[in-house]
Amino acid sequence: MARRSILALAVLSLLAGASSQAAAQGSMGGMDHSMHKMGPEIVIPKGAIYTKADVEFMQGMIAHHAQAIVMAKLAETNSTNAQLLKLSRKIDQSQIPEIEIMQDWLRRHNQFAPDTASWHGMQMDGMLTEAEIKALGAAKGTEFDRLFLDGMIKHHAGAIKMVDDLFKSPGAGQEVDANVFANDVVTAQTSEIGIMRRLLTQLPSK
Repeated sequence: MARRSILALAVLSLLAGASSQAAAQGSMGGMDHSMHKMGPEIVIPKGAIYTKADVEFMQGMIAHHAQAIVMAKLAETNSTNAQLLKLSRKIDQSQIPEIEIMQDWLRRHNQFAPDTASWHGMQMDGMLTEAEIKALGAAKGTEFDRLFLDGMIKHHAGAIKMVDDLFKSPGAGQEVDANVFANDVVTAQTSEIGIMRRLLTQLPSK
């Protein structure tokens, strides 16, 4: 019970900072990523083996992952579904180190590395709106489970689209670490979408 109370307070503190300001529109591959709000203007050194799109992808995916972690932590207090909790904990435990990988990549290339608060006010592919996050936080039991699974499937699909947009950008996704990471995102999140779709079929009828 104490653990659940601590988790609930942690999630509420993350949600409290959410901005109501509408996100601006981005330009990479038609993706709504509001990258210009993530930090200083991106400058790519001459001769670099990565592109502006690579930097935008890493910065944007940090925010994207951060919201997924908030959603996953909500499951600890709002769900009693053992299989869903197993998945939500996997998402939490895997995406935290992935954020660190992305931050390290950005710092290694002398680029701005956002923190986990960067998801506030952002609206990229698949991300839940402020209203959807609030509804998820208020739901309990089966209602929560359905909202969580529907929302996380959409969220994962958005991450996969971000990877697709990256590889469609000329010259992007060629730097080895960025390439491996992006492909790992697709592999892991495609698998998790399959699990979530199965869990949806197992929920009681409305």
